[in-house]
Amino acid sequence: GFRHVGQTDKAPLSKSLLLVPSALSLLLALLLPHCQKLFVYDLQAVKNDFQIWRLICGRIICLDLKDTFCSSLLIYNFRIFERRYGSRKFASFLLGSWVLSALFDFLLIEAMQYFFGITAASNLPSGFLAPVFALFVPFYCSIPRVQVAQILGPLSITNKTLIYILGLQLFTSGSYIWIVAISGLMSGLCYDSKMFQVHQVLCIPSWMAKFFSWTLEPIFSSSEPTSEARIGMGATLDIQRQQRMELLDRQLMFSQFAQGRRQRQQQGGMINWNRLFPPLRQRQNVNYQGGRQSEPAAPPLEVSEEQVARLMEMGFSRGDALEALRASNNDLNVATNFLLQH
Repeated sequence: GFRHVGQTDKAPLSKSLLLVPSALSLLLALLLPHCQKLFVYDLQAVKNDFQIWRLICGRIICLDLKDTFCSSLLIYNFRIFERRYGSRKFASFLLGSWVLSALFDFLLIEAMQYFFGITAASNLPSGFLAPVFALFVPFYCSIPRVQVAQILGPLSITNKTLIYILGLQLFTSGSYIWIVAISGLMSGLCYDSKMFQVHQVLCIPSWMAKFFSWTLEPIFSSSEPTSEARIGMGATLDIQRQQRMELLDRQLMFSQFAQGRRQRQQQGGMINWNRLFPPLRQRQNVNYQGGRQSEPAAPPLEVSEEQVARLMEMGFSRGDALEALRASNNDLNVATNFLLQH
């Protein structure tokens, strides 16, 4: 495979796609503007002048910095698929959708010319955009929808809302980018549904996966700092960092609890701290009890296996899911927000 055991959470391919095309786009825009013409996605030149190389150069680097920014954010959020399926399968999906979308671009351009007389072959946006739109297919089909907040009656904000808003922003960033978007969605649907067995034809060979594993992982996988003490038994550096963030969050909760308790004593009001900070209820000591004996420690909270499974379907590890659900008193929405924000 493209990754080794222990590389699950590092997503080297997603990091490389986040950094390299963005850096090249900035380089072209700021230092080499005279070279931008070589990366224009011009299907008219491909068709009439046989500039086949434009199918590659014109579909890798975004010439519009707004497109670069939006697509980079989306690739960063879609790294969940690399963590779930592995880098080789993730790379195969990107390759397959990238190749198929070029064919769909041609078909859509010809259909627009034939039926509506609209010539858009020279106005398509450049960049690695079609595979980004293609990733919305597995995102829609396989990532559970968890409500975060309710607004305006039937409308609600979910854990997927921001990603769809970013996709809509990218979709509306240019006059003809909708052609690339539709091509990407169609190619993603074909690859994800294994139509015509394209997933077996358009895939990354094992020797290439091993080569990129050897080259990309040392560059885009974080090395473990030696000056930091290990916390817990995390299998990867990301999990250990997650645990450190959780400890910092708990320290912040303690300070907020103390402040809220003082306000409650001054105002005589009743605040449901057990609902806001459930773990703290179990950890009150003599300092917070005003010198009285602390309450006996509560038994560990029973966690719903169904909610653990839902979080694991979203790409989180079982350990992180259990910790988040215990900290949130089995509130799936709060646990999901906590995991997504760290």
